[in-house]
Amino acid sequence: MDTDTIENSGAAPIQPDAPRYRWTLLRAGRFLLDGGGMFGVIPRTVWTRFAEPDDRNRIELQHNCLLLESIEPDGATPRRYLIEAGTGDKLDAKMTEIFGLDGRTIETAVNEAGAKSATPFSTADIESVIVSHLHFDHSGGLTRRCREGETPDWEATKPGSASGDEPRVKFTFPNAELIVQKREWLDARNNDAVMTKTYYRDHILPFEDRDLATLADGRARLRLIESQRPFPLNRKPSRGDLPKTGVDERMTEVLPGISVFLTPGHTWGQQAVAFTDESGQTVVFTPDVMPTAWHAGQVFSLSYDVEPYTSMITKHWFLTEAAAGEWLLVLDHEPGNPCRRVVANEKGWFDLTADERAAAAAGVEAGAIALD
Repeated sequence: MDTDTIENSGAAPIQPDAPRYRWTLLRAGRFLLDGGGMFGVIPRTVWTRFAEPDDRNRIELQHNCLLLESIEPDGATPRRYLIEAGTGDKLDAKMTEIFGLDGRTIETAVNEAGAKSATPFSTADIESVIVSHLHFDHSGGLTRRCREGETPDWEATKPGSASGDEPRVKFTFPNAELIVQKREWLDARNNDAVMTKTYYRDHILPFEDRDLATLADGRARLRLIESQRPFPLNRKPSRGDLPKTGVDERMTEVLPGISVFLTPGHTWGQQAVAFTDESGQTVVFTPDVMPTAWHAGQVFSLSYDVEPYTSMITKHWFLTEAAAGEWLLVLDHEPGNPCRRVVANEKGWFDLTADERAAAAAGVEAGAIALD
């Protein structure tokens, strides 16, 4: 890889006295996907009981992202970090229509939040962006279309390297580092995915361009993480197996009080993000191991998963940890209330319950809560 990056490895769990964060849910736009693709082996007669498809078999999802603002002493200006970036604005008209995008992006959401803040901010004030993985619906918004009169930060010069009809792009968050798992980055670079068009070049290659590798403050623009795997590479866990190590031992602290841990299955390098909020609860941004509350069932995985069996194993230990640790989960594609609690049930599995108080505190619209 021809780039200057920083790589982190080793486990560093969140400590009881970890820094705390105020967080806001940012909706980065509607997203329509084929219902069959979203539910894998689950028959249509089953998933249509709770997810209503349109006349093209698409179900409505959301791009859920989180804005984190540090709690600073004496009212000092907070540090601002972002989790996830959504699809963005670079797809052409045909793909925009296929996915039912409504024109709202993470740039829109961040700037709206900044305009309402007591200490106004914009996309230029985001210091770090953590993405769960690099599929376009999670990372496409890392870059945006170059607008009239702007000088591009990067330009796609090879066939197929632009995700839409505009080869020139700008960094959406020009002063932010990108934090992602090293395995995910390598797989994205190699386009190792079930789908042929999900790791678009124009939201990946700009971050490893040597001329763009260093931010104005001297930090590397790209930081690659190597968190501990739940299971050794040479071992295939059985259906009911749990990792020998607890998730706290496999976490990597990437920012003060913010840790990531691997949740493989959808991709090999997918990660979840954990932090402590201002009330002291553990909040875990939940990626495509369980994108909506409809996916709580053990075998409810996506057709897009590189390893559906691994997704099932990951979901088991993930929900086990969530119930034991009383985590508040925030689901990445949930169209209703994405804030969920996990409780073990009498059937040997888990139930998800909506936390309306947490959702309201995070800025989820009342209408979205009512969808649940």
